[in-house]
Order: sequence, then structure tokens, then C-alpha cells
Amino acid sequence: MITLLGSTAARLHLRLFPRLRTPLLSFLLFSIFQRYRSTKTGKLASHGFASMAAMSSFPPQRYHYFLVLDFEATCDKPQIHPQEIIEFPILKLNGRTMEIESTFHMYVQPVVHPQLTPFCTELTGIIQAMVDGQPSLQQVLERVDEWMAKEGLLDPTVKSIFVTCGDWDLKVMLPGQCQYLGLPVADYFKQWINLKKAYSFAMTSWPKNGLLDMNKGLNLQHIGRPHSGIDDCKNIANIMKTLAHRGFIFKQTSKPF
Repeated sequence: MITLLGSTAARLHLRLFPRLRTPLLSFLLFSIFQRYRSTKTGKLASHGFASMAAMSSFPPQRYHYFLVLDFEATCDKPQIHPQEIIEFPILKLNGRTMEIESTFHMYVQPVVHPQLTPFCTELTGIIQAMVDGQPSLQQVLERVDEWMAKEGLLDPTVKSIFVTCGDWDLKVMLPGQCQYLGLPVADYFKQWINLKKAYSFAMTSWPKNGLLDMNKGLNLQHIGRPHSGIDDCKNIANIMKTLAHRGFIFKQTSKPF
């Protein structure tokens, strides 16, 4: 509409004022048109049309929200057993805009192997002081549930699903530790999207090195440091947004428990 108005104004200028094509008159007419255009653009933005246009580049997704999750856990070489979650981050991603709306992030104190190994600290960047005195897994899970409720994610009319880089987080790590500690696993943790599978569907190649390969395949800059839970979540969100821009629609990849 704005372009049409601009071309119409130009034609009227030429037809009605053929002898007044002075630089001053042209400047005045152009200034009036620019002011009119900025006013109309402001009105469109105030009514939400600008944001609607920005969202039009994304195909409609099946979920209102994606909950991006990436655990870090105690580890060593050879591997210690049982492993325990020490970083619990979640990003709430809007399914229409693919933008981050809220963040849950807590460190967790391990109880079976309370002392982090040098290998674990070097891999994850998590030092002993970051987990000492932190809540137990049971307490963190309670706070996750409170956060889910506060964010409206427990409303049965709101469709949300977790997204992980692989199946390990929600198929192995969380249920395994909960079983060891005698804790229940909330139903919302029992279905998820494996980003590796989604990426392979979209790009027809399997990312052997996980996030590093996916960022490389999409020409994205890696965010933060590898194996930082919160940074990995940011990379997952960025990859999802890029795939959505390309028209990909995310679907659940896990089988119901």
C-alpha cells in the first residue's frame, strides 16, 4: 500500500505541476510523503501488523511452546555410576516466533558422588563451588513444576513439548536417576523432540558430532562453550529457529512411555 501511494503521489506531481518541477517543490512533496508514510507505518505497527509480517516467515508449528533442555551430569573416564544431573537448564521457546520467552536454570548438588572430577569440570566448565550447597534433584524438580505452572505450561489447552539434542537426557539420564532415588517422573518429561532426528529429516544428513555439526551444516556460529548446559540450550534454540525459517515443522520423535 505504501509503495502504491508513493507512486500515485509521484504521478500527481508530474500531472498537476508540470511547470513547477523545481528542487524546492520536489523536496517539499517528498517530505510530505515521507511524513505520511512514517505515520501509516507507525499505525500498522501499533496494530500488530508489523509483528505479524515478521512471523509470516515461519510455518505454523504443532506446539505453542518448545521447552529446550540439556542436562550436564557427573562424569569421568572411565564413567562413574550412577551419573547425577548437576545442571538443569530449560528455555521456553515461542512456537510462533521461535524466540526465547523464559529461562529456568539451576545447578544441582550431587549426592552419590558429591565431589566433581577434574574431567567433569574440564568438560562442562562446572566447578565444585557451583554445585556445593545447591538444591537436590528432588528440590529442583519441584521448582521446575512451579516454573511450568507459572509459565502456563500445565494448562491442558497449551501444547508444549521438550526438545533435546539426542535421547539421552529424557530417555536415560532423568528416568535413571529418578529410579535410583525413588522419585516419580512427571508426565511432561515423557515425550520430546530429538533435535538430531529433526535435523536429519530436514537436512538429509545425520549430525555425528551433534550441535557442532548442526551449526556447521546451517552456517551458524556456535554460542558459548560446548557442554555448558545453558549454552547448549541456546544453540539448540538457534538451530530450531533456523530450521523453522527454512519451513521445517517439528514433530515428536520419542515413543510414549
